[in-house]
Amino acid sequence: MLDFHLVGLLAAAAAGAIGKLVSGWGIAVAAFAAVLALSILVGFIRRVSTHYTVSDRRLHIRRGILSRTEQHTTLDRVQNVETHQTLLERVLRIGTVNFDTAATDDSDFKFEGVASPRHVVAAVDEAQQEAAAAAAAAASAAALPADAQ
Repeated sequence: MLDFHLVGLLAAAAAGAIGKLVSGWGIAVAAFAAVLALSILVGFIRRVSTHYTVSDRRLHIRRGILSRTEQHTTLDRVQNVETHQTLLERVLRIGTVNFDTAATDDSDFKFEGVASPRHVVAAVDEAQQEAAAAAAAAASAAALPADAQ
């Protein structure tokens, strides 16, 4: 989202410069404020319409208000987790968490603009460990003879 807001700021500056060339400072300030406000509003709507969920079995991304896009993957398919933060994102304590998943063409499974990306990675790791422990317990219970259960 940070890149979206930077582009919005540049577009607002360009609108202000065009407004100054066309009419004067009044139009320049109004054009700058209008484009900046629109950029902030669109960014806010995009942010509140994006939901990331880590459960004990799945990772889930849901985007959209009027139209909806959803991505799911199971925790057992997650092979690698990578975090990425630019300098500005480190200052703001946000970042992107990329998930590499097994046997999928959907290589763009990532949580973007999340607060404390390390905590997201820790939550995924904890959920994977809990799922592995539950699977091991189920396997050992299934291996017991019927009269021992």
